[in-house]
Amino acid sequence: MRQFDLTPLYRSAIGFDRLASMIDNASRNEQAQNGYPPYNIELISEYAYRITMAIAGFDKSEVTIKTEHGVLSVTGNKQPDETERHYLHQGIAARGFERKFQLADHVRVTDASMENGLLHIDLIQEIPEAMKPRSIEIN
Repeated sequence: MRQFDLTPLYRSAIGFDRLASMIDNASRNEQAQNGYPPYNIELISEYAYRITMAIAGFDKSEVTIKTEHGVLSVTGNKQPDETERHYLHQGIAARGFERKFQLADHVRVTDASMENGLLHIDLIQEIPEAMKPRSIEIN
């Protein structure tokens, strides 16, 4: 991936430092993450989204979902299997993971569910009344 030098933006833009930090963090996170586990991001409606992650082999108790400072983190820590096994081929990943998603302003997680090895995280963007467009009557 290309490296972007955001120094000029930090020097000359007032109040856009959060945007520059988001771009910087996104490029760093993309390099750090190895594509595991795979995920989809769906647009359900104008302000509703769903993230679906393929986490086959993980139990609900091994997955943690949290939001902090506009970042959604999904972490999986696989518990060691006490059963002695002798694999001829082991293609199912049993490693832990951490996936982070940068959330826009006013986006919050509404629900999380797991079925058939897929983790579904539902999100909604709730724009406050004060920020919604409104018509001004001319007197």
